[in-house]
Amino acid sequence: MADDIDYEIIGDDMQIVEIELDPGEAVQAEAGAMAYMGPGIQMQTNLGNEGGGLLGGLKKGLKRALTGESFFITSFIHKGSGKGHVAFAAPYPGKILALDLTKFGGSVLCQKDSFLCAARGVEVELAFTRKLGAGFFGGEGFILQRLKGNGLAFVHIGGTVIKKDLAPGETYHVDTGCVAAFTENVTYDITWSRDFKNALFGGEGVVLATLTGPGTVYMQSLPFSRLADRIFAASSYGGGRNRDEKSLGGNGIIGDLLSGDKSF
Repeated sequence: MADDIDYEIIGDDMQIVEIELDPGEAVQAEAGAMAYMGPGIQMQTNLGNEGGGLLGGLKKGLKRALTGESFFITSFIHKGSGKGHVAFAAPYPGKILALDLTKFGGSVLCQKDSFLCAARGVEVELAFTRKLGAGFFGGEGFILQRLKGNGLAFVHIGGTVIKKDLAPGETYHVDTGCVAAFTENVTYDITWSRDFKNALFGGEGVVLATLTGPGTVYMQSLPFSRLADRIFAASSYGGGRNRDEKSLGGNGIIGDLLSGDKSF
């Protein structure tokens, strides 16, 4: 049974979720996600193996590591009096999405490394897509996270959140990186682009994720992989500085100022 916690999501594009805990309640989070905590909150880092022994904890830690999370998990327990508060920050621009797992049959599948925090009692498990081909050709990998339990879980979604409630048989074709989370009754597969020329020269993916209802799907407008590609392309390692220097007539003065090079 997961703890019944209260929360507030603060901010717009770089959000924080502040969790309110009663004495004895706890929230667990990905290592390094904590932004701040108030009096009475104590941290306990472990393998998430309550009652499971060392071997069970090692298995859980390995499964979390395969989904992009840390091997260890940190619990924040309120051992003081009154209300306790602890907050967790989003790792890059986007939205924090609160998922009440009881409304989704007790589990939701998410892209790897999207988990932020959850009420104590919610587990982060390893999940595979139904077909192995979805992993080898799906772009974001066939390893997914399964958030399982009967409490609140919080995931981070890049950019803007788009929610679709699919009717039975209704299908959406989505860029694989833009699939953020979906309920387990949604059928997930990949399809090859029908027009290979458009996929090859039009800048879109050769394969797309196919999501068929019934069920709920959450999509994201800014996958981290896309953000990272743009940052790399604009960096000196990706040729961004050379491009900027050409646009400035070869002088590169602004680039030298930004990089701290005062040799000119």
